[in-house]
Amino acid sequence: MIHRSLIIVLALSASSVALAAPPTVGSPNTAVADPPIARPPTAPCVVTLFTDVVFADFSPKPFAYAPPAGCGARWSKVVLEADFSVAAGRQFDRTANLWIGGANVYFGTTAEPSRAVARSWHVERDLSDYAALLAAAQPGEADLGNLVNSTYTSAITGSARLYFYPTGHHAPAAHAADVVLPLAAGPTGGTVSLSTTASTLARSFTLPPNVERAYLDVLAQSQGGDEFWYTCVPDDVAGTLQSCGGNGFHKADITINNQPTGVAPIFPWIFTGGIDPFLWQPIVGVQTLAFVPQRVDLTPFAALLSDGKPHTIALGVFNANNYFSATASLLVYLDRGTARVTGALTANTLAGAPVPSVKEELTTAADGSVSGTVTVRAGRGYTISGWAATSHGRVRTTVDARVDFVNRQTFAISATSYAQEIAQSTTFESRTRSDERGARREALAQSAWPLSVKFVFASKDDGSQYQTTTVSQKDETSRLGTFDGLPIDFAVRSNAVTTGDTLSFSASGAFLGSSQQAASQDSFAADAAGCYSRSLTAAAGLLTAVKDDALCR
Repeated sequence: MIHRSLIIVLALSASSVALAAPPTVGSPNTAVADPPIARPPTAPCVVTLFTDVVFADFSPKPFAYAPPAGCGARWSKVVLEADFSVAAGRQFDRTANLWIGGANVYFGTTAEPSRAVARSWHVERDLSDYAALLAAAQPGEADLGNLVNSTYTSAITGSARLYFYPTGHHAPAAHAADVVLPLAAGPTGGTVSLSTTASTLARSFTLPPNVERAYLDVLAQSQGGDEFWYTCVPDDVAGTLQSCGGNGFHKADITINNQPTGVAPIFPWIFTGGIDPFLWQPIVGVQTLAFVPQRVDLTPFAALLSDGKPHTIALGVFNANNYFSATASLLVYLDRGTARVTGALTANTLAGAPVPSVKEELTTAADGSVSGTVTVRAGRGYTISGWAATSHGRVRTTVDARVDFVNRQTFAISATSYAQEIAQSTTFESRTRSDERGARREALAQSAWPLSVKFVFASKDDGSQYQTTTVSQKDETSRLGTFDGLPIDFAVRSNAVTTGDTLSFSASGAFLGSSQQAASQDSFAADAAGCYSRSLTAAAGLLTAVKDDALCR
């Protein structure tokens, strides 16, 4: 907690950064408060990937990628920008993926339209670490499956481009990976479906013999029967509680040659059709339009990966119960000063799957009504260490990490009403220490993802019905880098969305409308480049206010 406090102090002392143009007050269009990616001062070279492509079926749309001509071989930053729109009408939220050379460069979902309102939105992703992937011409693919017919009438249109920022004054070259290798369904990309704990996305690689550092960027999206996994309860009470089974604890597990090597928690994404579509008009949920990959440090295994043999890297989702859509990218950094890195793994306490603890406190009354709570907890800490003989000396790397999860659900179920309240918390901390020639570097990363959902569906005396839902979710992350105990790098980010709505139905089940809809988003980010904050409020499906810089003054 000392480190986290230090990050916050540094963040609040940073200067403000340029804000993106604010969304329009009074508009029903999709609105987000997320910060734009900071850009270097150099003029970018722009590569268009595709323009105004219409997504009206489930066939991937190929495109040809080539690096920008006359823009140098190294860049200070590479940023993907994409713009999407959906026509007014009726349509589900859809999943969108962009791939270059088989590697995922964007993963997110789309906004749902309404009968009279078309929607448009903008997404960005920093791809600076993926520069090696972008150094040569590669096949690309846009995958946004969408059904358009007489019932689902809205096509989706998209455009995407890459901005390459050359190096220059105040624009040093990015510390990009030397090799980027995709874990995907095929050579042009594609996610892999993971339906059980035993399901894996696995790929074998023979890497260069001088691997110094390695990381895996993990994305595992819940879909199908797993979309609302945070609402699920243990199998033995699923029928009584009229809920999905399997319980709510999920995480991504990473292995090398079947040896556990890391853990990535699963973010509780809620898509724009989730629970009640009016909840997400115009403000969408946290990370809904653009998922953030979870980066797992594999550096303690550098010597193993450098031995010239093929190694199988696999990704699975613990407690997958129907459908997780998964992909990952392996980022490898090489020691250019030596032909061969040697060393050994010296410690690995990550073994076996954690057994969640379950506490059920339920009461069934004489009339059949059910009330009480179900709590699922899981936690695990682990240490992985290894050393590598590099061109600049022996480097010992230790990763200490811990994941804690709690899902507590309260139920009140009767013949005329169903009430469910979810309080979920996921926290993750990872500390990487690198010792070299008496000096120590540390990188501390922390994440907290609280989620609260309150849901009531009830009947009135006249037979009409209503559904009231409130949702609050946050993504709080921080990063601190130190050298011999002195801070050299920091970043902090917080994104919070709260929304509520009531749906009304007639006694025959006909939908009568939405009322009392209100939502807000508060976004804050700061690092050495500056500080950003923006707050949005909305009511009755319209944006009502935009407030900037309140947390940066």
